[in-house]
Amino acid sequence: MTSAAPAGGGRQPAGPAIPPPRFTASYQAFPGQPAGGFAAVSRLLLGRLAAGLPPAAAMVVCSPAGVRYRAAGGWASLGHGTPGSGSAGAVPAGEDTRFDLASLTKVVVTVPLALLLHQRGAWDIDEPVARWLDGAPGSPVTIRGCLTHTSGLVAHRPFFATCPDAAAIRRAVVSELATASGGPVCYSDLNFMLLGWAIENCAREQLDALAEREIFRPLGMASTGFRPAAGRAAIAATEASGDEGNRPGPIWGQVHDGNAFALGGVSGHAGVFGTAADLGRFTAALLTPDRHPVLGPAAIALMSSRQAAAGEDVRAIGWRLRPASWGNWP
Repeated sequence: MTSAAPAGGGRQPAGPAIPPPRFTASYQAFPGQPAGGFAAVSRLLLGRLAAGLPPAAAMVVCSPAGVRYRAAGGWASLGHGTPGSGSAGAVPAGEDTRFDLASLTKVVVTVPLALLLHQRGAWDIDEPVARWLDGAPGSPVTIRGCLTHTSGLVAHRPFFATCPDAAAIRRAVVSELATASGGPVCYSDLNFMLLGWAIENCAREQLDALAEREIFRPLGMASTGFRPAAGRAAIAATEASGDEGNRPGPIWGQVHDGNAFALGGVSGHAGVFGTAADLGRFTAALLTPDRHPVLGPAAIALMSSRQAAAGEDVRAIGWRLRPASWGNWP
């Protein structure tokens, strides 16, 4: 079934007057899997778009049998800070709109690459991550500790505001290992910044090129990558004015994360742009581990097994398990 409707009414964000966005959705029933519940998901998304937050949404639900639900709509840009703002400056969003995937970079790029190197015997995830980082101080923190956020590293530091260039950021992050010796779960960007550089040193190739060859291309993720070359009309703006990196005007077509931006747009913790459809391809492949084109069943089993927990934050390799606090979806 397919539907298209204006998400009219409700409150729009402050700024140019924008007409109601359009929204399309399709869903399919499979044997033993009725599709009726997806009407409630459509109503939820329509309600959010009508209220103006988020301005755009795209969603795909997969099962081993195939795509069960897809929806997209809203505005990729509301015209803030652009010539001819208002209706003329607004850009509609659809299924082909690329979004800044932000921290999904961690599990879409860094985790599979780390496990691929482990699968090939290029490294062992239980060895110190410092082994693969030039100039790193001695530290017991392992690759697994970074993957499970149990390294003891702090959650975040605005290196972009204190370091003069990318090389200085790298030195500052690596130096954090001097005081890290493991600890309880603490979700940390620093873990995956270190992993990104360690992967590059182990594989002797840049992270963006590795991701393209080893992950995106085999999985058919043709609209996913770092530093997107597509025009801004094909990309969802992130915000009207940047709060990271002292960038004036709307953040649109560039990674929002300040540290990733200061590193040139490529990092193990953030920087990838992509579509919901491509994320669906990535997810669907994980649901059929015996046919995954990149990772073997053992690597996927390791990826999805419980490793550590702190209250409701239960961690697998990179992924969070049972995130009930993220909402009760229909």
